[in-house]
Amino acid sequence: MWGKKDNSIGFAAGSTTLISKATEVVGDIHFSGNLEVEGSVRGNIIAKSGSDARVRIMEKGLVEGEISVPTVVINGEVKGNVHSSKHVELAAKAVVKGNVHYSLIEMVKGAQVDGSLVHVVDKAIEGKPALVEASDSSPAKSS
Repeated sequence: MWGKKDNSIGFAAGSTTLISKATEVVGDIHFSGNLEVEGSVRGNIIAKSGSDARVRIMEKGLVEGEISVPTVVINGEVKGNVHSSKHVELAAKAVVKGNVHYSLIEMVKGAQVDGSLVHVVDKAIEGKPALVEASDSSPAKSS
C-alpha cells in the first residue's frame, strides 16, 4: 500500500543511512535506525534517546569520536570510546583505540582493542546502571 512503511527490511526500525567510501563527515551525527560507515566520521555518533539504533563501521570505515549506540558492529577503525547498551560485535578487522562499554560483546579472532573492556550491568531494582570493569584488554602475544 502507498502509505504503509515496511520495517522488515534492515536491522533496526527506521531507515538506513550510508556514509560512502569517498565521504568525510565532520561533526556529530544524531540518528535513529541504521547507520553504515564506509567513509570517515570526525565527530561523535549518537543514537536518539529511546531508539533501537544500530551502527556498522565497515572494513575501510573510520570514526574519530565517541560512539553511543545500542547496537554497534565494528570491522573498521574507531578512535574513541564505544558505549553500547545492548550488543557490541568486533569483527576480524576491528581496531578500537578507546574503551568499550558493553552489555553483551562478541569478539572475533583478529579484533584489536587498545583500551579497556567495561561490562555495564543494569541494576533494574535500583533503576541505575552500574559499571563493572571486566578486563584490561592488553593485546596478548602468542608464540
